Amino acid sequence: MANTYVKIGSTTVGSGGQAAIDFTAISGSYTDLAIYFSARGVATSDFPAAGMKFNSSSTSYSSRFLLGSGSSASSGSGGSTYIRLGNADGSAQTGSTFANTFIYIPNYAGSNNKSVSVDMVSENNATAAYANLSAGLWSNTAAITSISLFIDGANLAEYTTATLYGISKS
Repeated sequence: MANTYVKIGSTTVGSGGQAAIDFTAISGSYTDLAIYFSARGVATSDFPAAGMKFNSSSTSYSSRFLLGSGSSASSGSGGSTYIRLGNADGSAQTGSTFANTFIYIPNYAGSNNKSVSVDMVSENNATAAYANLSAGLWSNTAAITSISLFIDGANLAEYTTATLYGISKS
């Protein structure tokens, strides 16, 4: 049978920005979760790191990523306090451009550690821009009931959006 996407919630950041987009009280009634995240940071740095936490936890995360800039490629690992999603757009990038991200979280309510896959592409009307593929793990067996999306060290800019979907097999 086909997978069915059910919109759980959506948020758009208002004027002045905000620290994070939070989805809370996530029901355990779906098989998987998917998030579409269009992000820009109010930051002075080029392409600031975007991150994600579950259930307000700041421990037991790991992530690996592949990063391409159009002129070079690299790989690396994220920190242990959040899952690294990739490089968002910051104030140094072309105005009104946003990094676009797809996040997939299978078996989020199960009793195993939680895995995450991420595809993120930054936007910039210049030569520098990034494509990022990440795999993350939250080494915790608790069901995911809340998700926080943020830019490391900066607020999310106005018009940043995130939409959370529950996926069921029906």
